[in-house]
Amino acid sequence: MTAIVVMGVSGCGKSTIGQTLADHLGCPFYDGDDFHPPENIEKMSNGIPLTDTDRAPWLSRLQSLIHQNLKGDGVVLACSALKQRYRDQLRHDNDGLQFVYLHGDFDTIWTRMQTRPNHYMKPEMLHSQFAALEPPGPDEAIRVNITDNVEQIVEQVLSQV
Repeated sequence: MTAIVVMGVSGCGKSTIGQTLADHLGCPFYDGDDFHPPENIEKMSNGIPLTDTDRAPWLSRLQSLIHQNLKGDGVVLACSALKQRYRDQLRHDNDGLQFVYLHGDFDTIWTRMQTRPNHYMKPEMLHSQFAALEPPGPDEAIRVNITDNVEQIVEQVLSQV
């Protein structure tokens, strides 16, 4: 079964790439943002970065979601997974989980975030995302530059999965 986590800072294109990958693979797609408890969304909406404690139950839910879907057709999940320990938690009991790291520079992502209406993650929080980011090494994730178009990115990922 295929299990992929599309990761990176807010605004890098996780949801778009994740949904397109899932469509190509014929498996369900889940956006990790949909699994945040209301308290987390409220904090982020108010410009307050989440702590590791805030993220713990959310990551636990996502880890379970991956595990449940590995028994079926597989799964693609969009999740920031900014820190190594978060990725380790998502991997727990999920053998074969593949990470796809969408990376780009601050200015490119900042510009993209300016065009996202009604998203609770405000562009001003991008600094905290980059500060928290522990980029995965090439042995841990498929690394893809976000300056390519969606189909090019998906083709790169599919050729390496």
